[in-house]
Amino acid sequence: MTAEASDAALATEWLSPAEMRAWRSYLDANQRLMNVLNKDLQDRHDLSLADYRILVLLTDSPDGSLRMSDLADGVLSSRSRLTHQIRRMEAQGMVTRSTCLEDGRGVLAVITDEGRARVAEAAPTHVAGVRSNLIDLLTSSQLELLTEVFERVGKTIGDR
Repeated sequence: MTAEASDAALATEWLSPAEMRAWRSYLDANQRLMNVLNKDLQDRHDLSLADYRILVLLTDSPDGSLRMSDLADGVLSSRSRLTHQIRRMEAQGMVTRSTCLEDGRGVLAVITDEGRARVAEAAPTHVAGVRSNLIDLLTSSQLELLTEVFERVGKTIGDR
């Protein structure tokens, strides 16, 4: 271990047992929840959770399209990863890409009728999974606390 690494280890404020328990519980539960939601969509609708999130954002857009850069921000993905994902979704007929008319440089992802049909078909499965694996497990005060906690985390990280 270098002197620099040793100094960093000494300066680290290690997690207490309660903090470690909270952190590990979050990691495990989040991974399990994302896995089950993804599996439900894959098994029943041949959609990944990432596909579903993209389709929802495009559906929520007034004209069914978003700049690729805005879509990447919306799904918390790198632009290169999103480009590969959109290419796969385009091959399945769920989206198309076009040039942004505003400036001619940006690229838009546009939901197709097939994409709209797929997200409409998958939405009940997704909502049922979210409800049975998260929402229905919490009291209303726990749900409020969960919302408050993750809005705070998201805002703090987003502001950096």
